[in-house]
Amino acid sequence: MKKMIKKISRHGTALALSVMAVAAPLVVRAVEFRTFLNDTGLESQFGSGDLMPMIGTAISIILGVLGVILVLIVIYAGFWWMTAQGDEKKVEKAKKMIYNSIIGLVIIFAAYALTNFVLDQLEAIG
Repeated sequence: MKKMIKKISRHGTALALSVMAVAAPLVVRAVEFRTFLNDTGLESQFGSGDLMPMIGTAISIILGVLGVILVLIVIYAGFWWMTAQGDEKKVEKAKKMIYNSIIGLVIIFAAYALTNFVLDQLEAIG
């Protein structure tokens, strides 16, 4: 029973820290977005159907959250590697996690670049 409570509290703490790590950039982005709207005067244009800034910001937030998750995965894999104590299976698992995280990071950067390009082109047209 004590092991189960300890395990639940450990996972609960990890979950709480993960949620805080993910929520912090969202809050910062929301404040930046509100400041951007007020400074540029775009706040009144949202009623007229101009969704481009909102879509761009939403995509940036989503990709930012994915980046934070990847950093957490890399940190977790590094911890896994450090605590492997010479066990080759654990080391290989950690290497695979880091390799896959790097691939995911490349995909996120490519998605961000593609999104910015498409939104810039749509903004230039309209």
